[in-house]
Amino acid sequence: MDLLEAVKSRHSVRAYTDRKIEGAVKTELEQFIAQCNAEGNLHLQLVLDEPKAFASKLNHYGMFSGVKNYVAVVGTPAADFEERCGYYGEKVVLKAQQLGLNTCWVGLMYSKSKARIEIADGEKLCCVIAIGYGANQGRQHKSKKMEAVCKVDGTMPEWFCQGVEAALLAPTAVNQQKFFFTLNGEEVVASTGRGFYNYVDLGIAKYHFEIGSGRKLWF
Repeated sequence: MDLLEAVKSRHSVRAYTDRKIEGAVKTELEQFIAQCNAEGNLHLQLVLDEPKAFASKLNHYGMFSGVKNYVAVVGTPAADFEERCGYYGEKVVLKAQQLGLNTCWVGLMYSKSKARIEIADGEKLCCVIAIGYGANQGRQHKSKKMEAVCKVDGTMPEWFCQGVEAALLAPTAVNQQKFFFTLNGEEVVASTGRGFYNYVDLGIAKYHFEIGSGRKLWF
């Protein structure tokens, strides 16, 4: 599937089977993560066969089951750190979808102390992404109306409309969708309100917008 198909078919999945990530899928995923790290100046890490991070009470509260693999989203804090985490983390999510895997962004419902993550001096763990072969394919959540998340003076160009439509399919914390896209001439300005993980969500939405619009705009 192409990236737009991956955007449309991806849903957050919280229950996973015991099937291992291995062979060509593992190799391609690791290579892609290395590419994202180089481009985004991040330290994303694929952690496999490690069930302890999702074995706590938080796991049950978050309704996760069978999570033994995850991508740790790590990097050096900077002004755009959380946005880059969202942008490049979502690149990995959609690559995983193309490889037949399922994913779910996780901000709190895991044990940081039990997770097997390398965090160098000066680095910070932003969040993790559960990954593996889902017990199901998840389901589509309700989205806001397009007019609630964008503004255009005059007629909306088709490319901008398609970008916003793709952004509305992006995963956000508790499905808040607090991102907002404004078109000023040919310039797209993306913004968000205050809130937990809002800038991670904005980075995710930016990548979706680029896929839908067919235009490279950020990072």
